Amino acid sequence: MNQPSPVQDANAKAAAEPAEKPVVNLEGFLPHRLNVLSSLVSQALTQVYPKYGIGIPEWRVLFSLGQFGVMTGKAIGARTHMHKTKVSRAVAQLEARRYVARKANREDLREAFLSLTPAGRAVYEELAPRAHEFTKKLSDVVPEADRAAFDRAVSLLTQRSAELVSESGDR
Repeated sequence: MNQPSPVQDANAKAAAEPAEKPVVNLEGFLPHRLNVLSSLVSQALTQVYPKYGIGIPEWRVLFSLGQFGVMTGKAIGARTHMHKTKVSRAVAQLEARRYVARKANREDLREAFLSLTPAGRAVYEELAPRAHEFTKKLSDVVPEADRAAFDRAVSLLTQRSAELVSESGDR
């Protein structure tokens, strides 16, 4: 009986073993980089509004209502890409602080119209200029000549991500 040579033996083992899985360099993986950026920006932004005792979800609800006026929780969730339970909890916290008022929708009692109270409007008007200042401080790192390209890239990535989400929902 013929024994396989060491080279034949090594080749047979290599053929039997699956090829190594591709390694993802996490630091260069775009979804990871965007997630880290988002997390850091959100953490830094919380320093703009610490005295109000609100977190990131509450901030998003407050600013959505400040910008658009009367909205439903569902509309806020769609605009901010927050899950409905996170929106609901944020609204409840803002209601407890008397920053948000709720009015039942007579046509659909499962839904309510949300708006800022005078106290909520005052908080929004105090925080909005600070949010603009934060945005300027954050974006100053991007050279003026690159800002339009950066904005286009962010818009394109956002649009493509939405398309990918939509495609995955079709399956």
